Amino acid sequence: MSRFVDTNVFIRLLTRDDPAKAERCLALFERTQRGEITLHTSEAIVAEIVYGLSSRVTYNLPRDVVATALRPVLLVPGLRLDHKASVLNALDRWERTRLDFEDCLAVEHMLRMDLDGIYSYDRELDRIAGIRRLEP
Repeated sequence: MSRFVDTNVFIRLLTRDDPAKAERCLALFERTQRGEITLHTSEAIVAEIVYGLSSRVTYNLPRDVVATALRPVLLVPGLRLDHKASVLNALDRWERTRLDFEDCLAVEHMLRMDLDGIYSYDRELDRIAGIRRLEP
């Protein structure tokens, strides 16, 4: 059985802000860990999780707390995510920089595709060694 998993399931699991839902989410990921079910998600969902957990308006969690909590969930066998390694690298980059998660994803995809530059007006990218930012 394969199913898609949305942002709010990850949020309930990671924050435990609704204990009953958190337990059901944990059970779902335990089933995924055991290979009983395959879950699929997307980069957009991961970006929404990162944004929601770190947003000053919602959970306001520090970057290291978000990354430390989210990383093992993304590594669960049976959780399918296109370009998972790039997403995990982006999470690592996001944790140790001031870049937005979406910018970290862009950088990781640029590196994965072995491109020689990234068009952007975001000057924060200039701080990344080995990244050539270009303006159109």
